[in-house]
Amino acid sequence: MSETSAGALTDEPPGDDVAAATDAIVARLGGGRFAVELSSVAEVGRAPGITRVPGLPAWLAGVANWRGRILPVLDIRGLLGADTDPLDDRARLLVLAEGAIVVGMLVDAVEGTTMLGTDVAAFPPVSAPTGSGLLSGQVPREDGPIAVLDVAAVLRLREGLPRGRRTA
Repeated sequence: MSETSAGALTDEPPGDDVAAATDAIVARLGGGRFAVELSSVAEVGRAPGITRVPGLPAWLAGVANWRGRILPVLDIRGLLGADTDPLDDRARLLVLAEGAIVVGMLVDAVEGTTMLGTDVAAFPPVSAPTGSGLLSGQVPREDGPIAVLDVAAVLRLREGLPRGRRTA
């Protein structure tokens, strides 16, 4: 018997599903739930004080002092078509890292973790034009689907910044 990603036991031997499975953090952005692969998350902490930088797009919330270094902080809720209500005490900062690029991403809350396997399905187009490009799929769960965030696409947002303003 082997255990599935939902924790249920099955008679099927572990196979490619287990090899393709990866852990992810489930975060709430507005009213939606999003999975972020754990391999892309360097750290999770309380949302710090953020200094807004004039002239930057709304999805770049500003910069924060994070453990003694200046960290660009993203708020992509608007790009995903989510509510951008003010953050409360449950808000968290996911520190995302890919190679030399390190940024913070604000989320409304962290709900826990999940296992992503071969059950990731294509994500239907969303109304926010940029938002659909930030998602790599969705996973069905008993309590509703979870959208899978494409961290590489989120980090590529910096390519749209004016040349002198690339901070992320």
